[in-house]
Amino acid sequence: MRIGQGFDVHAFGDGDHVMLGGVRIAHDRGLLAHSDGDVVLHALCDAMLGALALGDIGLHFPPSDDRWKDSDSREFLRQCKAMLAERGWRLGNADVTIVCEAPRIAPHAEAMRATIASDLGVGVDAIGLKATTSEGLGFTGRGEGIAALATCLLLRDG
Repeated sequence: MRIGQGFDVHAFGDGDHVMLGGVRIAHDRGLLAHSDGDVVLHALCDAMLGALALGDIGLHFPPSDDRWKDSDSREFLRQCKAMLAERGWRLGNADVTIVCEAPRIAPHAEAMRATIASDLGVGVDAIGLKATTSEGLGFTGRGEGIAALATCLLLRDG
């Protein structure tokens, strides 16, 4: 078994939606990022990559590479899954916490879990997802951005 953890944050900017867990959520602002800014998937990718000591998402999908500009982060997740499989590993389970004041996460949590599970080829029961506020403290509390933390367990395949 291997355990990994990841973290990501993006600031709010112009826009009319955010992408979280592969789900488009209407919001009065977007997230500033080279890709779609999906902090949930970015943190999860970092957890998966970290579990196998493969670096981080920026190493594999660098913001300096225009190939990844405005990319769908689900592609990052699917590629990370492939990297694990190439090395004989698979996801056992993952747990993600989203930290933000808005948008409200609960109405979208099950869709996020289903999307992530589908992309990783696991049951929805292997994907934990929850949200919290930071009680008005720090950048998330001031509504300046969104953060996500992820933990995963990898198992040897076969």
